[in-house]
Amino acid sequence: MQQLSGINVTSYYLPTVLIQSVGLTNRMARLLAACNSVSYLLFSMIGIPNVERWGRRKMIMYAAAGQCFCYLIITVLIRYSEKNGYSGQGQVASASVAFFFLYYVFFGIGFQGVPWLYPTEVNGLAMRNKGAALGTATNWIFNFMVVEITPIGIKTLNWKFYIIWTVLNGSFVPFTYFLYPETAGRTLEDIDSYFRDRPSLLVFRDKRATSSKRPTEFIEREEQEVRRKSSVNERAMSLAQQHRRYSLMSQDNQGPLVDETEKKSTSEGEHNEV
Repeated sequence: MQQLSGINVTSYYLPTVLIQSVGLTNRMARLLAACNSVSYLLFSMIGIPNVERWGRRKMIMYAAAGQCFCYLIITVLIRYSEKNGYSGQGQVASASVAFFFLYYVFFGIGFQGVPWLYPTEVNGLAMRNKGAALGTATNWIFNFMVVEITPIGIKTLNWKFYIIWTVLNGSFVPFTYFLYPETAGRTLEDIDSYFRDRPSLLVFRDKRATSSKRPTEFIEREEQEVRRKSSVNERAMSLAQQHRRYSLMSQDNQGPLVDETEKKSTSEGEHNEV
């Protein structure tokens, strides 16, 4: 999903895109690409402290919707910039640069980290390592594919090439809404418990799968499991704590008596020596 959002169309080939599709000079294209990379870094930091608060599903859906919007506007603007006889070719081409920057904002916040985090969380304990490995391998395979087809696509399809990424980003919103369970706030055991109950493939109606906060059902189940596996009952624990307090109090009270006894024995020993 991350690679099919079109990030490497702009990440690897932004200078090429700005030169061939927008019509900027080589120097200006490289300068804007550098500025875009800096903004990408800054906005990527916003998602790190908020990933648990906002939830994985919301971050993916909002980011995908924003990226779809950006690519849609880029497609329209580049279409008119390539249209023969259109008087505002330079203006619409320059306007498209702003949406390349905006695309990086949405991707940095929502898509940069979550696709790497999600495969390790949503897989069961037995498949977690394999799922993470498969997710990483798939990511780099599609990375290679996008990098290979981008120069050819820009050269042969021109503005139509960006329709592909508009459609793909738009498809991620319903895909995530209907099929992706939420993992924010859950323990790995919660995810195992959820799939053990054999839930429906469509998760959008299941509050356990869509809530960005940990469901009460999982909290209660965890507490019951702790009580069931505990080898010490509450009364025994309470008695043990009382016994420990009394032991500490008695030691504190005997402290001065022990000191006086030691002093007395020391003075008697000195007297005998004399």
